[in-house]
Formats: sequence, C-alpha cells, structure tokens
Amino acid sequence: MNKPTAIQTEYKGYRFRSRLEARWAVFFDAFHVRWEYEPEGFALGNGMYYLPDFLLHNVDGRAAGDLYVEVKGVMTAADAGKIYAFSMPDDNGDECRVENPTLVVAGIPDGETIHDIDRYCEDWGYSGFPGFGGGPYPFNFQTIDGDYFVAHPGVNKAGHFELFGDDSSYLCERNDEATAAAFKCARQARFEHGEAPGTRRKYYA
Repeated sequence: MNKPTAIQTEYKGYRFRSRLEARWAVFFDAFHVRWEYEPEGFALGNGMYYLPDFLLHNVDGRAAGDLYVEVKGVMTAADAGKIYAFSMPDDNGDECRVENPTLVVAGIPDGETIHDIDRYCEDWGYSGFPGFGGGPYPFNFQTIDGDYFVAHPGVNKAGHFELFGDDSSYLCERNDEATAAAFKCARQARFEHGEAPGTRRKYYA
C-alpha cells in the first residue's frame, strides 16, 4: 500500500508542501506578520541539512525579533535530530547555531473559545507529538531559549504577533478575541479551485 502524502497547496503565489503549512500562513496573515516561506537551507554537519518552513519578522515579546517556525503534522527521529541540531546549544555552549530562534508548531489549535485553544497548546506543548515520545515539543519555548514552558502563538493588545508564556501574567497581555478569530480563519480557509481565504479583515483593534 502506498503511504499517504500531504496535498501541496497554493496560496499567495507560494506552493506549500502541505495544507497545514498554508493554514499557518493564513494565521500569520491575519496579524499582518511579514513572513518568508522556506527562505534558506542550512548545512548542519554530519551530512544533515535543514530547511525551516517559515521565517517571521519583527515578532514581539520573549522571542522578539525574527523567528523561524517549523510546521509538523507528525514528528520522526530524523526530524527531531535536525531541529535539535539547528536550534539547541552547540558543543561550545552557544545559545543556538543560528541567530534567530525556532518555534515548532503542530496542527492549527481547534475549539471555539480561547480556553479551548490554550488547552490544545498546553496538551501538545507538555506531552509532545503522539506516539513519538520526547521532544522537540510543539508550542514550547524549549527550542527558543531552552526553557520547557508552553508558548502560545497570538496577538498582543498592541496588534502585534507574540508568543505568550503559559502563565496568567503573560496571557493577560494577549488579545484573546483577535487570537481566537485568527485561528478560526486559518481552520476554515479553503484553497480549492483558486479560492482564497478571507484574510483581509483586521482581527485586532
């Protein structure tokens, strides 16, 4: 039996390797985040090469600046090895091998309320990918600064994209309504027959 493969999806002139990647692009667009898709590949040594999915520009908060984002529906040992080699401290103890940190994400969080979305991120962020057993964990600061702590993607009250820590003192700075609306837009986006998702609407005040 042939192994199922992801459906390549066109959006904004890009051919994404999967519909899941395209949905994350829709999510970023809801906040007018400037992003690049697969901008550059890296040689990691020992015959390993890595091509991050997204590079986001001008992120706010704890991961301020530019941020790589790796989208995974499932995790394999080969994937994990590349992500760790790319994002975690090297043999000299440097912060990471590249200037910009990396966030690993999985599916688009589901649920109608922000509380449902938060639970989704927490479940994946602390348990990891089903059946894999270990990291790198999605929705977690582990691959950003080494801290095993859930990272909630969202928009802050200034209207900028940010990763919020899994604590009320961080989450109180998030625009919950705008964040939930952007995830709903990404989940409901349709790409068939050239139909473009409705991302022109502003989701923040």
